[in-house]
Amino acid sequence: MSDSPPFRSRPGPADPARVHDLLTATGFFRTDEIAIGVELIEERQARGPDSGYHLLFADDPESSRLLGYSCFGEIPLTLGSWDLYWIAVAPKRQGRGLGRALLAESERRITAAGGRRVFVDTSGRPDYAPTRAFYESCGYGVAARLTDFYAEGDDKVVYSRRLPAGEGRDSSPPWSP
Repeated sequence: MSDSPPFRSRPGPADPARVHDLLTATGFFRTDEIAIGVELIEERQARGPDSGYHLLFADDPESSRLLGYSCFGEIPLTLGSWDLYWIAVAPKRQGRGLGRALLAESERRITAAGGRRVFVDTSGRPDYAPTRAFYESCGYGVAARLTDFYAEGDDKVVYSRRLPAGEGRDSSPPWSP
């Protein structure tokens, strides 16, 4: 059962630090990977929609702690293909539907913006098996596997999902800039 808080799309001044803390708490990401996650938030803050990054944040309404977030964007030089760059949920909230809710809302917004397909890159390491199972349970299939991509013994697994046909590109996206 999902007990997801409402989502917001506009990053606040504290969000780079909050995303850093969230990504660190998951225990999955290296320091350099966390730095990239934070950099995308800062890029969105600095350039707004021109950054090409779209964000969703789920905050705990009682404590204002960040419970989860996603970051996604249109893939340059494609017609309707989008990347899901990040999706992360606080360890204490995993398995309660927040990740699915973030993914579903990200997909809804991508579809409303004219997106037709979402791609997700993840690790092939054994400790990422729950992550891969999550994507598969959400309708994603393996589109490619690049052997030893991230490091020796750490494949890059690319997932993809065709989105339901939308009404085409809206003149006003369903999120605030």
